[in-house]
Amino acid sequence: MKTTAFTDKHIALGAKMVPFAGFNMPVEYFGINAEHQTVRDGVGVFDVSHMGEIWVKGPNALKFIQYVSSNDASVLYDGKVQYACFPNGKGGIVDDFLTYKIDEVTYLLVVNAANTDKDWNHLCAIAPGFGLTPGKELYNASDEICQLAVQGPKAIEAMQKLTDVDVMSMEYYTFKKLKLAGIDVIFSITGYTGAGGCEIYAANEDATALWNAVFEAGEEFGIKAIGLGARDTLRLEMGFCLYGNDIDDTTSPLEAGLGWVTKFNDVKGDFIDCEFLRKQKAEGVTRKLVAFELIDRGVPRHGYEVCDAQGAVIGHVTSGTMSPSMRKPIGMAYVNAPFFKIDSEIFVKVRDRLLKAKVVKAPFYKK
Repeated sequence: MKTTAFTDKHIALGAKMVPFAGFNMPVEYFGINAEHQTVRDGVGVFDVSHMGEIWVKGPNALKFIQYVSSNDASVLYDGKVQYACFPNGKGGIVDDFLTYKIDEVTYLLVVNAANTDKDWNHLCAIAPGFGLTPGKELYNASDEICQLAVQGPKAIEAMQKLTDVDVMSMEYYTFKKLKLAGIDVIFSITGYTGAGGCEIYAANEDATALWNAVFEAGEEFGIKAIGLGARDTLRLEMGFCLYGNDIDDTTSPLEAGLGWVTKFNDVKGDFIDCEFLRKQKAEGVTRKLVAFELIDRGVPRHGYEVCDAQGAVIGHVTSGTMSPSMRKPIGMAYVNAPFFKIDSEIFVKVRDRLLKAKVVKAPFYKK
C-alpha cells in the first residue's frame, strides 16, 4: 500500500487511517461531522496527494486533449482550469479530471487517485497517434507531486500570508505558479467542498516545509487537518460527482448531468464517443442522475434501490448521507424517465420499506 509525503503527519495527529485507492489515507481525525463543519465555517486541510498528475506537452498537446476529453480545451488560456471527462469509447466514462493550461504546448491533467493507472494506460494507447511518446511528451508525475487542498471561507486569507502574489482576487477555476513560503507551487482555485479555498501542488521533497507553513499560517483561523470522510459529505452537499459512485464506465456524461462539459463544435472537432453522445443528446436520455431529499426518516446509502409508488424499481442510489450542515438525509441516484423531473416523488427501499423522497435541484447546501 502506498503512502503520501504527509502520512507521518496524519499518524502523529492520531488520524484513523484506512486503505483508499491503494493508499494509506486519513478518513477522520476528530469526527466527520465536526471536521465537516470546520471546513464550512473556517479552514481545513485535506491531503489529496493520492490524486494523479499527468503532463501533456508539445505542439500536438491540444489536439490530443481535444480528442480524449469531452470538453473543448481550445477555450483555455494560460492559468485557466477546465473540468471534463474521458469518454471510454463505449458510451461511458473512463474518469473525470481537470485540465490546467500552463502555456500553448504544456498542460497538466489531474485525475482521480483510484483511476490513475487506468487513465495512464488509456492515454498511452492513444498518444502515439498524435506523435506523443509516453514517458516523454506524455509523462506521469503522480509519484513525484504532493497536494494539499486548503478549504473553507478563511483558507485564502490564511494562504495569502505565505506569498507576495495576490491570491485573494483569483477567480474560480484559475491557477498561478508562485512561491508559497519560498516553495515553488501551483496554486489553484477549483474546490470540491463548496466552501471556498485552494489546492497547492508541490514536489514531494517540499512536503514537510509546505505542511508546516500552511498550518502556521492558518493557526489564527483555527486550521485543522481533515479526513476523507468529511470531504465526501462536503462534496455530496454540493451535488458533485464521485467517480466509482455517481459516474463510471457504464454512465454517459449526459446521463450524469455533465452535458455542460460535453461540447460539440467545429473548433473541437471529433472526439471519443462524439457521435454516440451527439445522438444521445438529440434523442434524450432514458435515465438521469438526480439529487434527492429523503422525506421519511432514514439514511440513503450507495446501492439502495429506488422505486415508484407501486414498488417497481426505477433506479438506484449512488451516494447518500445525513447532511451535517442541514441535518437532513440527502442523496443522488440514477432514475428512469420521467422520474428525473424536479419535485418528482420517488421512494428509496431500505430493508423492505419504501421511504418517500423528492427530486430536488443541486446543490443541496446553499450559503
